Amino acid sequence: MTMQRPLLSATLLALSLTITLPLPVLAALPAAMDGQPLPTLAPMLEQATPAVVNIATESRVALRRNPLLDDPFFRHFFNIPDQPRERKAQSVGSGVVVDAQRGYVITNHHVIDGAEKITVTLSNGRQLTAKVIGSDPESDVAVIQIPGGNLTALPLADSQRLRVGDFVVAVGNPFGLGQTVTSGIVSALGRTGLGIQGYEDFIQTDASINPGNSGGALVNLRGELVGINTAIIAPGGGNVGIGFAIPSNMVSRLMNQIIAHGTVRRGQLGVSVQDLTPELAQAFKIPADQGAVIAQVSPRSAAARAGLKEGDVVLRINDRTIRDSSSLRNAIGLLEVGEAVRLDVLRDGQPLTLNAKVGEYMPAKAEGDDIDPRLAGAFFEDIGPSSPLSGKVQGVLVAKVDSGSPAARAGLRPNDIITAINRQRVSSTDDLRRTSSGDDALLINLVRGQGELLLVLR
Repeated sequence: MTMQRPLLSATLLALSLTITLPLPVLAALPAAMDGQPLPTLAPMLEQATPAVVNIATESRVALRRNPLLDDPFFRHFFNIPDQPRERKAQSVGSGVVVDAQRGYVITNHHVIDGAEKITVTLSNGRQLTAKVIGSDPESDVAVIQIPGGNLTALPLADSQRLRVGDFVVAVGNPFGLGQTVTSGIVSALGRTGLGIQGYEDFIQTDASINPGNSGGALVNLRGELVGINTAIIAPGGGNVGIGFAIPSNMVSRLMNQIIAHGTVRRGQLGVSVQDLTPELAQAFKIPADQGAVIAQVSPRSAAARAGLKEGDVVLRINDRTIRDSSSLRNAIGLLEVGEAVRLDVLRDGQPLTLNAKVGEYMPAKAEGDDIDPRLAGAFFEDIGPSSPLSGKVQGVLVAKVDSGSPAARAGLRPNDIITAINRQRVSSTDDLRRTSSGDDALLINLVRGQGELLLVLR
């Protein structure tokens, strides 16, 4: 399964046919049949499409080359001229104007990530330079801004009201061709576990979405924004009828945080959760079609203060149905720090309502000399849900290493990710403490950049 995001080149083959026979004159389609107007989406699209823009970006990409080319002696000896270290890259995508007065445009994080210059082209051909307000890699949502005035904004719909089978229209810039409209239906709701982003709650649609549509609009037949197109499954490189959009309700919450803070400040309840399996459902004597089980409650966390306990089954959060552990993570991940939350749970088969206030996420930290003298001078942190590394690697972050310390002499560097100690996987600072005590040698597996290393400390 291949998730297609980058722009692909399209080759158009023009075929000309010579016709010697006289061509029949085709009559124009009637405006109505049996007194009824023909169905058309044109009036709605005339109102909606001016709010969907094309986005072109310019960035610099580092070139991979042989390390010998960085050696001045090697270059001098072989008379090799200086080689470029980077090249310019261009890409295209789409965006949606959501605030005409202030010029806010919603798009995908991956559309503008690393861009040095962003040019927005309106449907009437007018080009404007945009600046980045902020973005959230975990949800792939970004907000950029263009000069306000003479813009058309797309109203946001309540994506919670979407149903499978609703008609939707995708508007974007596929393959860089320019604004294109395709139609289809909502194929599924609440798609998670695809590995596209850290926070997933996708609308699935068969409306044709192709590379370049990223950041474009998915609208309902009232011309309201129900989602931001973000990814497709395309084994052959193009649309096969499986596309995904970020729901407008999620976009709205994230947009407000990005505009206010430049980023998304995610809170946490302080729990570990797991899916409600049929076996657990049978043990709890409840249906297995929804809910997430609290596996662990962190001490002094928001969940502990609210009275959540291990074994509780969370059914709803603020009237939002919780289907599984991913659904619960998404629901909490959309809440701001300090926001009130109501949890409907089952405890020992009995319904219970608890109230909590989402706490600010503070990653667990540890100092090296508290773990092992050979790690003195290093400072470690858990990889939290708001970290760009979340969901991409399992391990513990080396946050800092003091120069000249035992940890530095052993070869540890800031931003290393320790994945195993003495052949035991670690995913938290607590794991570091358990796996490193009482051993003659420390075998440390770590990830550094794109490579993996093994350090042996004695």
